[in-house]
Amino acid sequence: MNKKEISAGGVVYRKGEDGSLQIQLIVDRYGKTTLAKGKMEAGETVEETALREILEETGMVGRIVEPVDIIAYTYQHAEFGPVDKEVHYYLVEAESGDLQPQIEEIKGVDWYAPEEAWTRQQQNGYDNNDNILRVALNKLGIKV
Repeated sequence: MNKKEISAGGVVYRKGEDGSLQIQLIVDRYGKTTLAKGKMEAGETVEETALREILEETGMVGRIVEPVDIIAYTYQHAEFGPVDKEVHYYLVEAESGDLQPQIEEIKGVDWYAPEEAWTRQQQNGYDNNDNILRVALNKLGIKV
């Protein structure tokens, strides 16, 4: 029986001052475009994990709107061997906070127009996030 690990995160969005939709993307420590996420801690729900990680990594307080999807894969851990990993992603509306990257974990965070967010994901993102971002944008009424 493989060890199991659960992470959670979100596709965070907000309405800009002009009413236009903006999508949050982060640049991870490897220089890749990605979404805020992290490991579940004891006593947390998956939803609480997602919101805590978004706050820790980006400084934004969010509200979960709905689930987007789950990515599941197995990776090799140096100590435990094969680990079955699940990453739960949610559509999250940013409600407050100041955009502030968590320097230890990530290189940067910013807001993008949906089309630019999609282009950045295509050019510099992780393949398994393509579907997450596509589904989230569709839920927001944007087809890519």
